[in-house]
Amino acid sequence: MILMAGLGNPGAKYAGNRHNIGFMAVEAIHRRHRFSPWRQRFQGLTAEGTIGTEKVLLVMPATYMNESGRSVGEAMRFFKIALSDVVVLHDELDLPPAKLRVKTGGGNAGHNGLRSISAQCGNDYRRVRLGIGHPGDKALVHAYVLNDFAKSEQPWVEDLCTAVADAADLLAAGDDTTFQNRVHLAMDGRGWGEVKRIGEA
Repeated sequence: MILMAGLGNPGAKYAGNRHNIGFMAVEAIHRRHRFSPWRQRFQGLTAEGTIGTEKVLLVMPATYMNESGRSVGEAMRFFKIALSDVVVLHDELDLPPAKLRVKTGGGNAGHNGLRSISAQCGNDYRRVRLGIGHPGDKALVHAYVLNDFAKSEQPWVEDLCTAVADAADLLAAGDDTTFQNRVHLAMDGRGWGEVKRIGEA
């Protein structure tokens, strides 16, 4: 079984935040692949389904971002899922908006959700880094990630989440490179090759 966890903060107040793009991507996978209804367990929301030939558990922690590892760790232990079969979808400040990268392990770049998962579960899980751009000043990061995507950003956010869901069979199969390429091709085809940050001319 593959565990795909989207990161975000729970509740309507945070639903549209840049920090919640991991939730948005997992919700798109849930819709696209007709998973079971969401249910409350493992300190979060979970749904089970099949993507391609793989059984997949989707997890959205209902803890706040900095405690995400509690939910992911509980689900991992219950289903005896190996760390190499854990995929975490999260916002990435160090990538331009609408870009995506997949990597295994590595540093957490100050991301509290990743830090919590690494502390609870180990570090060598797969990360789907969903680019949201950087506000340009470290002092602005907190407010930036906890603000909603601007109206002008919402089309690329929706297209990125759709592209992730459409290519999720490759992600579930462990073909990260082809998955990444497929998403980039889809985004380029929709004209999102270069997306400027909010405030850029």
